[in-house]
Parts: sequence; structure tokens; C-alpha cells
Amino acid sequence: MQTVQAESSRVPSFGLIIVGDEILSGKRADKHLANVIELLGARGLPLAWAQYVGDEPARITATLRHALASGDVVFCTGGIGATPDDHTRQCAAAALGVPLALHPEAKRLILQRLQAVAEQEGVPWEPERADNLHRLNMGVFPEGAGIVPNPYNQIPGFSVAGPAGGAIYCVPGFPVMAWPMIEWALDTHWSHCFRQRAWQERSVIIFGGAEAELSPVMERVEAEHPGVKVFSLPSVDHPQHGRHIELGVKGAAEAVPAAYANLRAWLLPYQLRYGPELVRP
Repeated sequence: MQTVQAESSRVPSFGLIIVGDEILSGKRADKHLANVIELLGARGLPLAWAQYVGDEPARITATLRHALASGDVVFCTGGIGATPDDHTRQCAAAALGVPLALHPEAKRLILQRLQAVAEQEGVPWEPERADNLHRLNMGVFPEGAGIVPNPYNQIPGFSVAGPAGGAIYCVPGFPVMAWPMIEWALDTHWSHCFRQRAWQERSVIIFGGAEAELSPVMERVEAEHPGVKVFSLPSVDHPQHGRHIELGVKGAAEAVPAAYANLRAWLLPYQLRYGPELVRP
């Protein structure tokens, strides 16, 4: 198993795994999903999927194994600390079928950070002290993993390459650490993908229509325009439009205008009442 080597000829799909019982129990609200969508969108990339998983090793391992086999580029937040409820490092190794090993660069960075903290606090630097040795577990990664730099406190995350050409980047659950680490991964390994697959949505607000009535038009658009997706978002209490349906298409920027034109043309026989049109890059 080798560290991440991006393929310049391929634009992968991007996914997100959010690990932690505290998210599923409601003790903490997830902030990663919205931010990763924003980070990708700023680079002209869509998020293809997201998954939440609790602190259950078997489930984390299965989730990571599936992500590795997908060929997608996946960001995994949470569970890479050194306490008993942190399992992501071990599960990533199990998913890959490789042993865990102390990464030499991670060891150096962790010891450097611990020494700096000791100096700041005015206490002796004792690298062989039991608690300092325990903290080195934060640098125990799947054998062959790469480093994901952490600008907040220098305790790194790690990356592993998948057999189908994708990668998983495992970062802490803390947003202040995770988000710049995800940005680093995108800008370092996947910048060749930026804006290569420009995405666009075009839609219209419809008052008084019914989704079931409009389904034949939606099916016709998708049949006539492969690769373009039709979406229907009903709302019953929108503060501006009230009860309505937002009906539209999304896909590659060059394919959307024709698909949207056909959508509007094929809606004409229904004699619907329309609100504003919306375009999202």
C-alpha cells in the first residue's frame, strides 16, 4: 500500500465520513457537512455523498473498507486521538489489511509539539514520561500512510490510498483542525480537478403543482439528457414563497441549459403558475 498519488487524468467523486457517538446522540451538532460542501464548492467540486457513523469499530471498519473500494476521495473526521473511544486509526488499518506503525514524521511532530508545550508552561521536558509516550499513539497510523499536516497544533492526521485509485484523509473531529487539513489535502493532491467538472443548477418555483402530476416530465428530461439530474423540492411553509415546488435540473454546466429549456417547454401544457427562476453555480 502506497501513500496518495493523485491521478491527473481522473476527476473522482468526493465523500465525507463523520465519526462520533457525540454527533449521533446530539451532544454535539455536526458542522463538517456544511463546511466541506463549501470547501468543495469553492473549488468547483460537488460532494457526492456523506455518512455518519458512531464509535463502533466493526461499523467504522466496514465504512472505511467500502470507501476505499469506491475509488472516491473521502474525508473522515473524528476518532484519531489516543483515548479508548478513538478507533479510526485501528479501523483504517483493518480495512486495508495492514498493521499499525508509529510514523517517524508523526513522532517527530508530536514530540516537537509536546516539548514546545512544556517550555511554554515552564516545566521540564521529559520525553520518556509515561503520558508523553502514550501521546505518541496519535502518530500510530496504518503502515505506509502519509501525513496530513495540522496547522493548529502540529499533531498530524493521515492519508491512505485505496486500491481503486481514490484516497481517505483522516483528520480530527475538531473543526478548527479538520477544515484547514481538508483544504490542504484538496490543494495539495487534487488541484488538477478544480473546476474541471463545473456544476450548475437551474430551477423554477412552481405554485399549485403536484409532484406526482409532474413526474412524467421529470422522467422525460432525464431520459433525453443523460448525466443531468432532475430535482423536485416541495415546501409547505417557505417564508417567501409559501407552499410551492422548486423544480429544476443539475449537472455539467454545458449540459444544463438545454435540459432546462426542455423542462420548461414540456411543462407548458400543465398551465402552471410560476415564481422566480434560480441559477446556482
